[in-house]
Amino acid sequence: MKRRDLLKALPLIPAASLAAAKAPRLKTSICAYSFREALGRGTLTYEDLVDMAVDSNTDGLDLTVYWFPDHGRDAFLQSLRRKAYLNAVEIPSIAIRSNLCKKSQREQQQEAAWLMHWVDVSERLGASHIRIFGGTVPDGTSEDEAAGWVTEILKRSADYAASKGVILGLENHGGITLYAKRIISIVKAVDHPFVGINLDTGNFRSKAYEQIATCVPYAVNSQFKVNLRLEDGTHGPSDWDRIVKMFADGGYRGYMALEYEAEEDPFTAVPKHLGRLRELAEKYS
Repeated sequence: MKRRDLLKALPLIPAASLAAAKAPRLKTSICAYSFREALGRGTLTYEDLVDMAVDSNTDGLDLTVYWFPDHGRDAFLQSLRRKAYLNAVEIPSIAIRSNLCKKSQREQQQEAAWLMHWVDVSERLGASHIRIFGGTVPDGTSEDEAAGWVTEILKRSADYAASKGVILGLENHGGITLYAKRIISIVKAVDHPFVGINLDTGNFRSKAYEQIATCVPYAVNSQFKVNLRLEDGTHGPSDWDRIVKMFADGGYRGYMALEYEAEEDPFTAVPKHLGRLRELAEKYS
C-alpha cells in the first residue's frame, strides 16, 4: 500500500481498535531487595538474580542498588547488563536511597547531583526508571514547605534524567509521601513527563486500596508486597487480584515487581509468589 492510500484508510479504523490501543500491558519483575540478607552477605550476586528470572519465567529485574560495588563499578555494570541481555532478562528499574526534604540551596543541589549520578548508572545498565524516596519532614517544618523542597529537587533533576531517557519514580514510602494526596500533588507540581510515582502497594498505612487506586494514573512503576497495612495497624494478606484489576482498569502499562518482605525464606517464597503475579499479569493484560 502506498503512503497516500494508507493515510486515506486511517479514518476507517474501527473505534474498537483504537480503544484496544489503550489496553493494559503488565509485566513482572523481581525486586532485588527481596534477597537483601543474601546480597548483603555476598552469598547471592546480582548476576544470580538474572538466572533466577530465567528459571521463574519473570520478565525483568528491579535492582535495589544498596549492594552495588564501590570499586570496579563500570566493569560490574557492563558484565551485569551483558548477562541480562544474553538471557533475555530486562532491567527496567533501579532503586536508590534519597532524602529530598532539604531546605538549603546547597543541600538541594547535592541531592539533585545524587539523583543525576544514579541516572548515569541507570543509563549504563539500560534501565529506564529509578525508584527514589522523598524523605521525612524535619522537625519544626510544615509538610507544605517540605513538599516544596522535594518538588524543587525533582525539577532540577528531571531534565537531565529526560536527556538520558530515565524516568524518576517517587515512591509512597512514608514521611513526606505517606499519603496519596501529597505524593500526587508533588508529581503534579513538578509537571514533567519524566517524573511519576513508583507505586508500592504495601506501604500505605490507611485506606490502602483507595489510595492505591488514586495513584494508579500517575504510576510509572510498581512494587507488590504480599501483605499490606490494615486499619488497626497490623498487617494482613494483600488482595493482589483486586489491586491488579485496579491497575488494568486504569490502563497501566508497566512492571509489577515482587518485593518480598515476609518471614518465609525468600528462596522458597519468591518463586511461588512470582507465579501468582505472572498469572495475574496474563489475566489482566
